[in-house]
Amino acid sequence: MAALTQRLDLRQSQSLVMTPQLQQAIKLLQLSNIEVAAYVEQELEQNPLLERDDSGGDEAPAEPAGGDGDLPARDHEAPLLDSADGSAPAAASEAPLDTDSVNMWDGDSASALGTWGSGGRRDFDDPDFNLGDTLTRELSLRDHLLAQINVDIADPVDRIIGSQLVDHLDESGWFSGDVETIANGLKCEPARVEATLTALQRLDPPGIFARSLKECLALQLRDRNRLDPAMTALLDNLELLAKREHAQLMKLCGVDAEDFAEMVSEIKALDPKPGLVFEGSVAQTVVPDVLVRPVPGGGWAIELNQDTLPRVLVNQRYYTQVTKELRKKADRDFLTERFHSANWLVKSLHQRAQTILKVATEIVRQQDAFFRHGVQHLRPLVLRDIATAIEMHESTVSRVTSNKFLAAPGGLYELKYFFTSAIQNSDGGEAHSAEAVRFRIKTLIDGEPADDVLSDDKLVEMLRKDGVDIARRTVAKYREALRIPSSVQRRRDKSLGVR
Repeated sequence: MAALTQRLDLRQSQSLVMTPQLQQAIKLLQLSNIEVAAYVEQELEQNPLLERDDSGGDEAPAEPAGGDGDLPARDHEAPLLDSADGSAPAAASEAPLDTDSVNMWDGDSASALGTWGSGGRRDFDDPDFNLGDTLTRELSLRDHLLAQINVDIADPVDRIIGSQLVDHLDESGWFSGDVETIANGLKCEPARVEATLTALQRLDPPGIFARSLKECLALQLRDRNRLDPAMTALLDNLELLAKREHAQLMKLCGVDAEDFAEMVSEIKALDPKPGLVFEGSVAQTVVPDVLVRPVPGGGWAIELNQDTLPRVLVNQRYYTQVTKELRKKADRDFLTERFHSANWLVKSLHQRAQTILKVATEIVRQQDAFFRHGVQHLRPLVLRDIATAIEMHESTVSRVTSNKFLAAPGGLYELKYFFTSAIQNSDGGEAHSAEAVRFRIKTLIDGEPADDVLSDDKLVEMLRKDGVDIARRTVAKYREALRIPSSVQRRRDKSLGVR
């Protein structure tokens, strides 16, 4: 047995360390442009050496101050891709990455708009002028209802009850409160609260103050004078309508197929959430990161969207001036650290833009047929294909394609959209994209006649004639993902005239 002794060994090993700067570069790569803009704003607040570049692209693109200078020039526009072989022409239009379109205001043209100071109007130089006063405020659901209550409800007590009931509406316009609880809080009879609620159900928009889906639809049908006994029976059995039990519903309602199809169409035309018309939240528009446009003679021009690129500069003059005046080592160390951090941020933003442009260019090159002819020509593509072509790691391509969007003449697409699995060709030819097959299935079903509904087996047969080697369960999975009913259900709906 070896004796227990103390030893001092010297060993040499290699390891990969993720520095904070490298972590920052990786983080920026996978962020969307909105998230990058927020991150840059935070850095501008924390780093006194960073400042926003408001030059509008009139000057040459700024390289990181004190950098190594070995970065490639910033390309505003990627090389034009020839649609035949994907080769880049010798003459490619180039512009700085920081180029931006600036709306120019000519002071001489102000007279064309009239004088703000005349006619009781104020100009921008007025110290009391507030631009926010010119903005219109969207009418809320609460304000819309209270205005009607003040006109339609004569009794002041009922108006107070009505204002309390308005406060118990959810965003859909449904009443979610309890009549007993509200009556106890107002020290009045529940019957009076119930009567006021019934009166409020006649307000605009129709269906407001409903307590269930059935009541919401009934209020709208009553407003249209279409709440007859047959429609009431249909509303009493909405669960059967969801299950598409049309034969049983026609028996319960006492109508034939033609009348039933008309009733279902009326139900579909109603709004189950009438309060959402007054929703104040503004939908966020997706802003593309990459713009693709055709060029004369064929091919595509790929460029970054300049409106979404944050532009920052390192104030090297300020750094040099302040460094000379600092006496404490801690202060000099802090400023030096901020200087290096600012340089790295500028460099990371530049590399991020270059990487996005490089990946997008290769995607457009490999999916050229899609951009020219549509989704039916989408090629199967995986991250490895792009990574190999541009000599980058697969994880880098994955980060670049996350939360990034591409605008082309055919629409707006997420970069992830172009990566789909492959379905083998039954004739041994080139594989088909899963997205293209789904599009083909939808096209076949949309074009099927009412007397010849296509079953999943028939779809498999037709697809295999087109060279798509696909199983029946895969067709069923794609059909369900497209929210298309089975052939049995489609045949039943078409026989009744219901779509």
